[in-house]
Amino acid sequence: MADFWTQVLDFAQSTTARVGAQLLQDFGQAQAAEKSDGSLVTQSDRWADEALRGAIAQTFPDYGVLSEEVEHIFPANDWCWIVDPLDGTTNFARGLPIWGISLGLLYRGTPVFGYVHLPPLGQSFYGYWRGESGLEMPTGAFLNDRPIHTSTDTLTSNHFFNLCTRSTHLLKNPFPCKIRMLGVATYNLLTVAAGATLGGVEATPKIWDIAAVWAIVQAAGATWTPLETTPIFPLEVGKDYGDRAYPTLVVSQPALVPTFLPLVQAEQEK
Repeated sequence: MADFWTQVLDFAQSTTARVGAQLLQDFGQAQAAEKSDGSLVTQSDRWADEALRGAIAQTFPDYGVLSEEVEHIFPANDWCWIVDPLDGTTNFARGLPIWGISLGLLYRGTPVFGYVHLPPLGQSFYGYWRGESGLEMPTGAFLNDRPIHTSTDTLTSNHFFNLCTRSTHLLKNPFPCKIRMLGVATYNLLTVAAGATLGGVEATPKIWDIAAVWAIVQAAGATWTPLETTPIFPLEVGKDYGDRAYPTLVVSQPALVPTFLPLVQAEQEK
């Protein structure tokens, strides 16, 4: 099984590096169009999606694939890759250097491995989350191959918490720390895994926004709190995940949930 996980990591590293190198050439130059949900898409998104799905088909021909741009139906395969070919398209199209490529590997509907490569920052996050899968596998979360862990700091007004663009109503509330908004769902939550922020909220992430980071942030010690009662995983075979959102709070330690949960729950009720 060790050889299998080495293959998975090598594939994620080499494939996202290759796709990321091409995206860097298009960065800030791609023309964006608006999708039906109001988000932006570029030809670079579509090219990257096709390139990633093609690489998966060649290396893991028996695995399913669910991707942002094409495949939204969760397949019956035990193993499935979930692909976000370009997380942070608006940043990418407007020339802001925070965007990335996300690959999540699911076993029987639940993520067990995640890899997120951010080409402009030269950062690659990955992590292994066994959960209840029963698999023999590595453990831990990493940034550029170095182990990472969430912060154990006590909350102060000089610590950071990340909002998404659909959570700005929180700014009207007295907030216990400084707010940041990065414009990239994966990176928003990965900064918690790296210990840079104490928490983050995503009001409307899709399954491709969270599949990879689910494994990474929990492997780093973070507490993941869904803001709806329906469990996120395991995903259901045959279900269309194109329009489903998964509002989520992630904090660096369980003790912070009572502080931030009432604030973000109030936002979800609006």
